[in-house]
Amino acid sequence: MPRLFGTDGVRGLANRELTADLALGLAQASAFVLTQGRRAEERRAEGRRPVAVVARDPRVSGEFITAAVASGLASSGVDVLDAGVIPTPAAAFLIGNIGADFGVMVSASHNPAPDNGIKFFAVGGTKLPDVVEDRIEEHLGIEKLLPTGGDVGRIRRFADAEDRYVVHLLGTLPHRLDGVHVVLDCANGAASAISPEVFTVAGAQVTLIGADPDGVNINDGVGSTHLDHLAARVREAGADVGIAHDGDADRCLAVDADGNVIDGDRIMAILAVAMKERGHLTDDTLVVTVMSNLGLHKAMEDAGIRVIQTAVGDRYVLEELNEHGYALGGEQSGHVIMTEHATTGDGILTGLHLVSEMARTGKSLAELAEVMTVFPQILVNVRGVDHHALESDEVVAAAVREVEAELGDSGRVLLRKSGTEPMVRVMVEAADQATADRLAHRLADVVLERLALPVG
Repeated sequence: MPRLFGTDGVRGLANRELTADLALGLAQASAFVLTQGRRAEERRAEGRRPVAVVARDPRVSGEFITAAVASGLASSGVDVLDAGVIPTPAAAFLIGNIGADFGVMVSASHNPAPDNGIKFFAVGGTKLPDVVEDRIEEHLGIEKLLPTGGDVGRIRRFADAEDRYVVHLLGTLPHRLDGVHVVLDCANGAASAISPEVFTVAGAQVTLIGADPDGVNINDGVGSTHLDHLAARVREAGADVGIAHDGDADRCLAVDADGNVIDGDRIMAILAVAMKERGHLTDDTLVVTVMSNLGLHKAMEDAGIRVIQTAVGDRYVLEELNEHGYALGGEQSGHVIMTEHATTGDGILTGLHLVSEMARTGKSLAELAEVMTVFPQILVNVRGVDHHALESDEVVAAAVREVEAELGDSGRVLLRKSGTEPMVRVMVEAADQATADRLAHRLADVVLERLALPVG
């Protein structure tokens, strides 16, 4: 049976895979697992119930799923603080800010409106390790002795949730944003109220798109996965920069004044150099995944910054950051984690600090982005292959070595097997696009020839 938890919680088509019954059951299982240990025992000894923060993005299915989650928690003896519609990083921050025992975010991030998801956060607002998610899954559906009478949990509105988060964000800024014209694309998602307020209070001139959520238009042609509209609006408005969030605002991508996309790699390069100058980049180290562009590695080498690579996924970046106390890491997709201020990727925080650097230096985003030269990259998906045999096939390994030798220091190769389907991803970076394309397809042909599954 496949694992219920994916790379970022439990996700699926709302009211089909992700039902109210499943949400209630997951909440009850999480209440059992996440309220064990000395902390919970001390609460009970003092006559206090465990506390959980619950929040959601604005997609319509979030209403019934959040209601089911809150019911499951309260029926398990957990007091629920309902924060309403707020970004995922806001929920994570609030858990730590008020000393809650754990929290639940109902969101499917950048997915379309019919999908939804449930993410759990531990005490302090940190993501759960796989072993804890597995324990929750193990307890799903197991009948439990639930409390009665005055021992059941209460559900209350978290009245000042937004205000706490806004004050926190503003308190992180190294420099105000006065004089910078920003176009914000909030993806018709969870950032639609908070992001405009924060950027405006911080001094920016703000133009908005994608800030009118109606429950079904989240990520619909707007946000960090659809940047064309933002680029056009920046040019039309004569703005200095465009900032795009995804549906739950844990991502940030940007466009410069000419509408050119500034991805997560370039954002991290800009922030890493700025943080090093201020003495805030722990051990002068940046943590990225293996998918980050070679240009980022070379730029950081020139800046005297060490780069550590992890597997793909922001959770692996987080693990490395937390284990060694590093200050900055993230993904090309725009998940940027600044551990001095957040326990997870925070798109609003990232955007604020990026624009703050523009205001501080007086440079345009295009000028700041010159710190990094992007190497042309191509990703070829080779389907219908025995991806499990990838690492053991010597002919494929020899072909990779040949391409690496041809590229030398001017490129790199990465072959990754899919975790969910018979597919191998071939990624090649080179000094020019034609070389990247040629070598990637050469490797893809070898992979297909060697690992193709029998037809029928």
